[in-house]
Amino acid sequence: MRKIGLFYGSDEGNTEGVALRIQARLGEERVDIYDIADVTQLEIADYDQLIFGIPTWDFGQIQSDWEEFWEDLQSMDFTGKTVALFGLGDQFGYGDYFLDAMGMLHDEIVARGATIVGHWPTDGYEFESSKAEIEGEGMFVGLAIDEDQQEDLTGERLNRWCRQIAEAFGLEGGADSVLELDD
Repeated sequence: MRKIGLFYGSDEGNTEGVALRIQARLGEERVDIYDIADVTQLEIADYDQLIFGIPTWDFGQIQSDWEEFWEDLQSMDFTGKTVALFGLGDQFGYGDYFLDAMGMLHDEIVARGATIVGHWPTDGYEFESSKAEIEGEGMFVGLAIDEDQQEDLTGERLNRWCRQIAEAFGLEGGADSVLELDD
C-alpha cells in the first residue's frame, strides 16, 4: 500500500494538531506525517499522494517554516502527484486575508503540475477576501479551518473532508474507511 505524505508547518501548534487529527481519521498505517521545517524535497518527492497544511499569519503571510521551504518548493515537479490542502486562519480578525497562505501554496504547486483534490465550500464562513477562494465557485482550494472563531466546527469538518479525501485518493474502503471522531 502506498502511503500518503502529510506535510505541515506550525508555529503555535494548531496546524500540527489538525494534521494529527487528519492522520487519526485516515489511519496511521496510511499517513506519514512531517513538519515541513524538518524535510527535504526528496521526502516530498517520495509520495504520489500528498496533504499539505499551512496556516496564514497576520496580514496574509506564509507561516515561517513554509516560507523557508518556499524556494525548494518552487524548484519541485508535482506532475503526477495528487495533493489535498488544508489551511488555518482567523476569518474575523483577518477577514481580508483569510487562508491566503493556502491559496498561495495552491498556486505554486498547481503551476508545477499538481492535481488538486479536496475543495471545500465557503458556506459557513464570514470573510471579506481570500486567495484560497476559487472565483465564482463558492469553494476554497482546500479545507478551511478556523481554530480561533469556529473551533467547535473543526471535528465535523475534518470528518467530512477526510471522507472526501479517502474517495479522491482511492483508499481501500473509501469514505467508509475513515474513522469518525468527535474531537
